[in-house]
Amino acid sequence: MIGSPFNQVRPVRREVFVSYHHGSDQAYYESLSETMHDRLQLLTDNSLERRIDSSNHDYIMRRIREHHLHGSSCTIVLCGANTWRRKYVDWEIQASLTQQMGLVGVWLPTLPLLPNNSTDKPARLQDNIDSGYAVWISWSDIASNQRALTDAIERANAASKRLIINSRIRMERNR
Repeated sequence: MIGSPFNQVRPVRREVFVSYHHGSDQAYYESLSETMHDRLQLLTDNSLERRIDSSNHDYIMRRIREHHLHGSSCTIVLCGANTWRRKYVDWEIQASLTQQMGLVGVWLPTLPLLPNNSTDKPARLQDNIDSGYAVWISWSDIASNQRALTDAIERANAASKRLIINSRIRMERNR
């Protein structure tokens, strides 16, 4: 029967990892989680600073890959005013790129536009926006059209893995 709801393809409900500065941008994560609940399964680190009690950076990176990113197809980085300063955001982006996951940066309203029409975002994310690997989208685009984020995730997942730039030295401290 054509047109039957049983014949229609259901959209994929992707599992995505969300990286953000918990101290400043928690409300944006909660809003994203609430509005995108039916379209995405959001995974988050729930603040690595509290959950991984170790000073061994290789161990922490392995924990990020195995316990936080596992099962995700894409990482969404919520970029607020202080996100670029957070070492764990950098580490999560690095681990995501190592696993060749899609990468989407979201420009939050708290991230100011600089005089040169750029923004302070995590450098590793900027490298991949510049290369064409990562997708950059604004919060206002998502707020006005929920499909904008799912479309961005699909574009990010489809990007050529050859465009990945992951050569920066890992941040050792918050700035």
